[in-house]
Amino acid sequence: MSWTILILASLFEIGFATCLGKLRTASGAAATGWFIGFVVCLVISVYLLYKATKTLPLGTAYAVWTGMGAAGIVIIGVFVFKEPATFWRMFFLTTLIASIVGLKLVSQG
Repeated sequence: MSWTILILASLFEIGFATCLGKLRTASGAAATGWFIGFVVCLVISVYLLYKATKTLPLGTAYAVWTGMGAAGIVIIGVFVFKEPATFWRMFFLTTLIASIVGLKLVSQG
């Protein structure tokens, strides 16, 4: 169950980073909406991370949370924000994902 909570926390981390990206170019009511989304996702993400660390090792949980968030926002960046998908970017994204899977495989909980 802790891993499910951690994955949800990471999805909300991707959510707050996406809202932050959208907030950069928004104005007026749209900016307010993106800011509210940012704050809500941030609070939920950190709360779920806290819940996951009750049974998972802190270092593993934090590394997976940030790693999944980073990987997710790179993917969002490519598809939503039209950031470049260069060979090296995708190579290191793959190694990041492999490291997250490795941490899961060697961790208890």
